[in-house]
Amino acid sequence: MHRLPGWGRPPQLTAAAFAGVVAIGTALLALPAATESGESAGWLNALFTATSAACVTGLIIVDTPAYWSTFGEIVILVLIQVGGLGIMSLATMLSLLVTRRVRLRQQVRTEAETKSLTLGDVRQVVAGIVVVTAVVEGAVAVLLSARFLLGYGEPLGRALYLGVFHAVSAFNNAGFALYTYNLEDFAGDPWILLPLAFAVVFGGLGFPVWVELWRHARRRRERHHWTVHAKLTLVTTAVLLVVGFVAFTALEWHNPRTMGPLSVAGKLLNGFFQAVVPRTAGFNSLPFGEMTTQTLFVTDALMFVGGGSAGTAGGIKVTTFALLAFVIYTNVRGETTVHVANRKVARSAIEQAITVVTMALGLVIVSTFCLLTMTTFTLDQILFEVVSAFATVGLSTGITADIPLAGQLILVFLMFAGRIGPITLASALALRRHPRRFEYPEERPIVG
Repeated sequence: MHRLPGWGRPPQLTAAAFAGVVAIGTALLALPAATESGESAGWLNALFTATSAACVTGLIIVDTPAYWSTFGEIVILVLIQVGGLGIMSLATMLSLLVTRRVRLRQQVRTEAETKSLTLGDVRQVVAGIVVVTAVVEGAVAVLLSARFLLGYGEPLGRALYLGVFHAVSAFNNAGFALYTYNLEDFAGDPWILLPLAFAVVFGGLGFPVWVELWRHARRRRERHHWTVHAKLTLVTTAVLLVVGFVAFTALEWHNPRTMGPLSVAGKLLNGFFQAVVPRTAGFNSLPFGEMTTQTLFVTDALMFVGGGSAGTAGGIKVTTFALLAFVIYTNVRGETTVHVANRKVARSAIEQAITVVTMALGLVIVSTFCLLTMTTFTLDQILFEVVSAFATVGLSTGITADIPLAGQLILVFLMFAGRIGPITLASALALRRHPRRFEYPEERPIVG
């Protein structure tokens, strides 16, 4: 397998690194000082919360503000930040590694490639991620802190703490909140919801797209060539946000337990916010346990797709989803090659997309069946919980704490696999590709 200087096998390294972070977080959260009661949280509470934080998910089995002490909350905050930075850095480096290998193999140097990221100085790439993270989180934290200070009368220190915590949680698509009912108390406050929504979307785009947005902003007078990855990410993200907004708003408009009591402006605000968070932040300004079955189904789909590659979002990623849509379109037209934005898509990328989606569906189906056999919850509730865990979203209908031990361990596995799996699987498939030395006679099975 191709290696980076000083690196072991990259996919295995990614999994091992995050397993180590989860182990450290579990040990810290198991300390008596991490809880408000001063007693140890126990291995399950510590493991579940550490995995949820490090994998930037947001699912919880204990009430975050009531159960964990300030020390415990800071541990969670650090795990979220390390998990987010780690995912972005490792995913970006793995994608660059794959790109470099493809270039060397094909010996093609197009204009688009010369303008894209290169391995070059690894430290420069990581430094760029850290700088962008600090700037966005800092800006959102200032806005939130000001709102908590001036709008809700919080003391300065508490306002800053709340602002920083929720800004970091939003940018890293974690969904942890320091309120028992998440963000339901702020359903009518655009000064809270909109900055958080911006942080969620921006964090979920991914570092390669950030770089292109920066280059485009600097070269407004010049013609900027967008890569296929950036086009797919930005367009698909925009389309899914619109679809989610329309679906949430229409389906919940008259629901007396969610949007019903809100004003028209409040309904539109919450429709937009709830369309953003399945991408995969896990905040909720409305109770998902009270939403219609149709809304839960739409949310399942949005969570499963997730956000952009090499970002803080989970799911199968919007580029994977878009590629499959183009594959279907190509087959319907009877064409043999997939083209996107005047570029031919590599067959290896299509095969990776199909493999990632197939394995993700298999994991979700098996896990859903297992949880159905050990609980009395409905299929809607279990499927929602499973997809939320796998896509590292963190949304729930309120059943997480009531799932038995074996089921909660399944959710722990799903959070870890969902966070690490797509990255390691896609990169492993690309880096381990070897030409076959012989072929058998061709035969076509009946399809359909």
